[in-house]
Amino acid sequence: MGYALERLLINVIDLYIFVVFASFIMSWLIAFDVVNTRSQAVWSIRRVLDALTEPAYRPIRRFVPLIGGLDFSPMIVLIGLYFIRDLVIGLFSRSAAYG
Repeated sequence: MGYALERLLINVIDLYIFVVFASFIMSWLIAFDVVNTRSQAVWSIRRVLDALTEPAYRPIRRFVPLIGGLDFSPMIVLIGLYFIRDLVIGLFSRSAAYG
């Protein structure tokens, strides 16, 4: 049971890491006019990515302002996600060793 829960948590974290990367890449593609923002498909993808990432970015943006026009909130979210992922792995491996 513990292994299944560990794998589930890690997979959810990995999926969210992918979403953050996709959001970051989409923002750069839009900023450099690589994709057409008037396209319905691009607009839909951007809206979904924003809906998934903004709740994580918003609290960070209150404390970390734009620096030179760059938004560092995705990087901070990624660092936090990797930390939580390693924490989950460590906690489950420790409980398996004592279990």
